[in-house]
Amino acid sequence: MPWPNINSLPVCIPVALVKPGKAWPTCISTPINQQANYMSSKNKKQFGIWMDAQQAIIVGRDQTEEGDFVVLAHEKSSSQGRNSSENAANNSERTLQQKYFKEILGHLQNATELHVTGTGQVQEQLIKYMGETPQFKNTKTGESTASQMSEEKLVAFFTKTFN
Repeated sequence: MPWPNINSLPVCIPVALVKPGKAWPTCISTPINQQANYMSSKNKKQFGIWMDAQQAIIVGRDQTEEGDFVVLAHEKSSSQGRNSSENAANNSERTLQQKYFKEILGHLQNATELHVTGTGQVQEQLIKYMGETPQFKNTKTGESTASQMSEEKLVAFFTKTFN
């Protein structure tokens, strides 16, 4: 007897929570592959970031899934003071960069898609950092290079990128 195709098997998705003394919830039986399509077409949280080593502009949808893109936040990297050795300077720089990345990623709650653009190599470093962060390791990322632009042009850029 051949094995059934697991993607076409129905899976029970609870419609209501079970409360003590209440009946079991009703269920919707939907094949797994149809559930995946449903989830991917809904719940997309798309963000864009223009960044360089000193500053970042975070853009996202104003109503999470289907609204227009708007500027959500600006972040600036902290500057480092004087250090007594090259080793201390490198450690300080790495720590400040991780803090900068954490501040940026704090605006990207439950991101499913992210496009990072800007100057230099800091975009690649942010994407690598995201890949090492459990919350963002499954986020679909893209990158490009672009010089700094006005907020209006940046919003238009990300609207075109995601549509």
